[in-house]
Amino acid sequence: MRINIGDIVEHSIAVQATINNSEIDQLFKDNYRTHGIIIIENKKPLGMVTRTDFYQKLGSMYGYNLYINRPVSLLMKEEILCFDYQTSITEVSEKAMDRSSNALYDDIVVTKEGQLFGSVSIRSLLMTLASVQSQIASSLNPLTKLPGNRMINDHLKELLSHEKFAVLYVDLDQFKAYNDVYGFSAGDKVIQETASILQANAVKNHGFVGHVGGDDFVVLLYSWDFENICEQIIANFDQSIPSFYNEEHRKQGYVKTENRKGELEEIPLISISIAVVTNRFQPFDSVDGIVNYAAKIKKECKTHRCSCFISNQFVTC
Repeated sequence: MRINIGDIVEHSIAVQATINNSEIDQLFKDNYRTHGIIIIENKKPLGMVTRTDFYQKLGSMYGYNLYINRPVSLLMKEEILCFDYQTSITEVSEKAMDRSSNALYDDIVVTKEGQLFGSVSIRSLLMTLASVQSQIASSLNPLTKLPGNRMINDHLKELLSHEKFAVLYVDLDQFKAYNDVYGFSAGDKVIQETASILQANAVKNHGFVGHVGGDDFVVLLYSWDFENICEQIIANFDQSIPSFYNEEHRKQGYVKTENRKGELEEIPLISISIAVVTNRFQPFDSVDGIVNYAAKIKKECKTHRCSCFISNQFVTC
């Protein structure tokens, strides 16, 4: 969820650098909630005078007589934090919190095409950031801490605008049998390990990972270079998964448990299936189109008793 600083911009009081401090004094008195007044020239911000600094200087010995009838440029801060309106609030907050203590609570100046667009108070910035973080946290899967369905859907919609993309629908085969034998707590650890493997490989390739639920995941890539990534995911998974079984099951390569018909059956160790949908040979104009196409590929994946990935081009085990 991205919010730009321009999305929360507030009205700001702006004056020319030649205005007298007596008029600044009156502006602060008339606008008691205003923390800072922006100084501009040709609509471009030059600096800021804050309420705290202004009255500290006027209140010093001889300060009132020295400054009250002189230009505000004598008291303004030239070093201000200024951002284009399209800058994300996350970037703004990092820079704002990195300021010196005497400037920590100064308003953020926002510009558009180099001209003053408005300002944002630190209070407003932090409240918005906290709200966004809360919404993100509520959208994360509690087990893996990966984005859940709402954020996955948002990213899929955004993905449609990219020239190149690949969507990897990932799930585990024989996972129910593992849960039946080892219990749900052990199964949760397998899910977390899968999430870690997917995340590690996606991050290296600037991708996005979401947790649909259970043993289902989605990886979004902004290119058609999915083959090496799928191969690496499978290699990492197949190397890691035997450690979740006891020695007997590792050696024999299966567990014996009831199948869906209630009959005892030798069930292979967990494998991973990846259904890949790209827009390389087939355009997509909706999320439903991608999902429906992936569902067809996933059925093919399930026919292979090994970790594999399938696209509309080939199958690899």
